[in-house]
Amino acid sequence: MNTIRNHRSYILSSLHGRGKGVGLLLLLLLTVSVSAKPKKEMALQLYSIREVIGSAEKYAKNHEEVFRKLYSWGYTAVEAANYDQGNGTFYGVTPQQFRADCEAAGLKCLSSHATRGLNKDELNSHDFTEALQWWDKAIADHKAAGMEYIVTPGWGTPKTLEEAQTLCDYANAIGQKCRAAGIKYGYHTHSHEFQKVEGTPWVDYMMQHIDADNMFWQMDTYWCVMAQQSPVQYFKRYPGRFTMLHIKDLYELGQSGMLGFEAIFDNAATAGLKDYVVEMEGTDGTIDIMEGVRRCAVFLNKCKSVKKSYNK
Repeated sequence: MNTIRNHRSYILSSLHGRGKGVGLLLLLLLTVSVSAKPKKEMALQLYSIREVIGSAEKYAKNHEEVFRKLYSWGYTAVEAANYDQGNGTFYGVTPQQFRADCEAAGLKCLSSHATRGLNKDELNSHDFTEALQWWDKAIADHKAAGMEYIVTPGWGTPKTLEEAQTLCDYANAIGQKCRAAGIKYGYHTHSHEFQKVEGTPWVDYMMQHIDADNMFWQMDTYWCVMAQQSPVQYFKRYPGRFTMLHIKDLYELGQSGMLGFEAIFDNAATAGLKDYVVEMEGTDGTIDIMEGVRRCAVFLNKCKSVKKSYNK
């Protein structure tokens, strides 16, 4: 958006020397090109490229080139995975600097994977006081980075329903704090959340005991399928709860043939999908990770259901 504003300012400043007709034509062309952009973000989870920018040192050396490439391939946003609450940094830089680095390349800081779990004593006592203090600072830092979402990247499977309820109460408390600060809180599912706790699938227990206003779901499509579950069936079971998705495959998108991405995006409205995030765990070794990330963008740009859902 900063790039767009800069172009618009340049055009306006040129009106005096070139004539209003030429200047207005340029403004019209700019408006058309901006309106043709995707209405939704195509974000990348930066965990995917941890070997390139996954530490403060790697980030400082590589982020400018990496972010430029992401933007040129069609990515519009990023999801962070390197928040350090103790230092209040992302990839070794302040929230404000991380936001500036992204925006300089035309990318938006959409979201972040970050959490503070409960220790055994907190689980037993149901006392979240210290844990919620951690969240106060985390929320402030994510707001400073301009992020819309904070996502817990996962908790372990509770041993009992009593423990499960404690985690649900904790999630509701986190979500209330986030809502009060104007940021959305979510949970990222893997495959283990589909395991049963005293006869009830953990993910279903969470769905039924965490207020939808307090927490959304960021389903990882690959891990859902690996748990032998259908993403679309879960959309239909809990409509409107899946504000975000992790769009992932075994390697690059479409590589395995196991994921029905067209069906997933065809049911985006049922899911309640607002934003999706591409993630790669790695490659098969025949290509490097950046090439894999590029191929994911190519795949999504060809996906008819994505174009239909997001007016690309």
